[in-house]
Amino acid sequence: MLPSLGRPRIGLVLSGGGARGLAHVGVLKVLEEMQIPIDVITGTSMGAIVGGLYASGMRATELERELKAVAWADLFTTRVARPQLSQRRKEEDFEISPLVELGWRNGELQVPLSAVSSRGLESLLRRYTLPVRDVQRFDQLPIRFRAVATDMESGAAVVLDSGDLALALRSSMSVPGVFSPTEVNGRVLGDGGLVNNLPIDVARALGADVVIAVNIGTPPGGRETLSSAVGLTAQMLNLLTEQNVQRSLATLGPADVLIAPSLGTLTSGDFSQARDFFALGEAGARGRSDRLAPLALDAQAYARWRPTPPRPDRHGAGARIAAVRIEGSTVTNPERLLQMLDSQPGQPFDPAVAERDTARLAAGGDYARTDYTLAPGPRGENGETLVFELEDKPWGPNYLSLGLDLSTDLSGRSAFNLKISHNSHWLTRNGTEWRNRLQIGEVPRLSTELYHPLAWTSSRASDWFVAAHAGLERQRRTIFEPDTAQELATFRRTTGTIGLDIGQPWGEFGELRLGWSRVSLDNRLLLLSGDLGVVVGSRRADWTENALRAKAVVDQLDYANFPTAGYRGALELWLGRREGALRDSFYRVEAEGTAVRSVGRHTLELHLLAQTSQQSNISSGAARYVLGGFHRLSGYQNGQLLGNHALLVRLGWTLRLSQAPTLTRGFFVGATLEAGNTWMDRSDIALRGLRTGMSVYLGADTGIGPLYVGITYAPKGQAGLALSIGRP
Repeated sequence: MLPSLGRPRIGLVLSGGGARGLAHVGVLKVLEEMQIPIDVITGTSMGAIVGGLYASGMRATELERELKAVAWADLFTTRVARPQLSQRRKEEDFEISPLVELGWRNGELQVPLSAVSSRGLESLLRRYTLPVRDVQRFDQLPIRFRAVATDMESGAAVVLDSGDLALALRSSMSVPGVFSPTEVNGRVLGDGGLVNNLPIDVARALGADVVIAVNIGTPPGGRETLSSAVGLTAQMLNLLTEQNVQRSLATLGPADVLIAPSLGTLTSGDFSQARDFFALGEAGARGRSDRLAPLALDAQAYARWRPTPPRPDRHGAGARIAAVRIEGSTVTNPERLLQMLDSQPGQPFDPAVAERDTARLAAGGDYARTDYTLAPGPRGENGETLVFELEDKPWGPNYLSLGLDLSTDLSGRSAFNLKISHNSHWLTRNGTEWRNRLQIGEVPRLSTELYHPLAWTSSRASDWFVAAHAGLERQRRTIFEPDTAQELATFRRTTGTIGLDIGQPWGEFGELRLGWSRVSLDNRLLLLSGDLGVVVGSRRADWTENALRAKAVVDQLDYANFPTAGYRGALELWLGRREGALRDSFYRVEAEGTAVRSVGRHTLELHLLAQTSQQSNISSGAARYVLGGFHRLSGYQNGQLLGNHALLVRLGWTLRLSQAPTLTRGFFVGATLEAGNTWMDRSDIALRGLRTGMSVYLGADTGIGPLYVGITYAPKGQAGLALSIGRP
């Protein structure tokens, strides 16, 4: 039996609706301003998140301030920010887009359970709910609260009234296809909007005499929304949700108040429009002030009612870490992972450090969910146990990715390569990985690498590894007349490589490798335009290079394609001896660097490539390096310039457009100015001999790689069109 309040018990019901749920914050501001007491709160999805945080003691102004500061675009991503990845993961970005990942498990092809990672949302909710982390029953919150989720096995509504508040809020917002479902008390939970998007009945069950219902759900769209698979899926979910909303609305009585802010064309995905949602929610509540006014209290009564947060500090200050533990993973090795963390026993708890550690654990790409909680510390010790909760990807630990390289100059020259990547993680407790690449098309290629961390030390910056690798590649190389682009001859080059490296990862900064490699090259003349009278040397040349190799890479680019900030540099050295058609000692030096800076939506990029090889000219087809093609001296044919020494400087500008179509990071308009050349002999190198090229293009960073449609021009080359998918 609930105690009498001497007034109607007021229940606030907040519906789900994705980003549209941010309008609830504006409604709460008006309710506070009008001094309307809220005795119980029920919510679904985004309504559960806003309602649960308010019930935990956050004020409307604090909610608005915190949610305004959230970088929503970074919150809903498939993985952690690229600069936080290991160099091994970063390098994979240059081979195959990381946006599409499949798995191979139990002899079957598996697909991910979600489009984006929930890690950012979970970290946000964890931080906001730290002051009530000891509350196990939601009746004990400053305002009684319930969240609604869906049992994905039975389809039943699940009312969450106890447990981990952050997990309950996350469970209620497990939007199908967007976030993976959670498991709570043995039940697989999905978004509550599927069964009860406006849980008025739950508020009444808590004793609410009067209900203030706020409905911000997305109404079904018109016929124009049915023209795509994404549109059809969204329409289906909206129809299911709207049906249960209408059933809930039918239960409202004369004393209840319905607030339905007019949100116009703003959608459930428009999180970047948070300020607009706050304002529209506030306007919607003010439009119902006549119905709300009778529920208001005078200043003294409202001050007596207004709940006090259980802890003024919202960031968990004062807690001490007595122990650190990792739970939930059966595939990876928690003992090794513990050494990666900055949070250690004996330290004060810092949520920012815990969030960095959570991101570090997620950076390996092995988990569908990473979260942390504070639990009672070991018996007899003063402090709390910091528990990192991991959930292995159901489609891992064997990962498959697909990539595509396609290019054409729209004048008959085209290239096509299909790429398949296989990564197998955690083959040993040290974290051994096996990586394979297969490429089919114009340039057939097969490569494999076995990577084994040695774990000689516990420092992430000095965790040495050994890596054995091998590869085989075959490509055709056309010899052009450098100035006219006339085709003089065609060679076929077959390259086989084996090697062994010992290396050191520099934390998240880069990597150093030292090793030995053996490269076998076979160049064969396939076609010679004899009427041109060109001497191309031997019709066949093959040799083997045995060399010591050193490679250092630093990479802090925020994106591999269309970066907006950061830098990257790579330096590779070979020193060895050749046998076969070439018999001599040799060295090669290859350096490449990129620096990127943005102002608003405008980005400038400076790229430098310098390569030199000590090599005899036994054949034009044996030359080591080539330039020409889109962004490698635009306006020249692919591989038009070849030699043993190469230099390229490229200055690029891009403007990110506001549109971001489905399965892309965004559209870009860009332009480049390029200068460079190749030389056969070192004595020929001269800066006055540099050639220039330029391009303007429209680009998009898609799920299968970067897309470019552009116009190219070179004063000593020609004007042309370029279309490519994949890295140019």
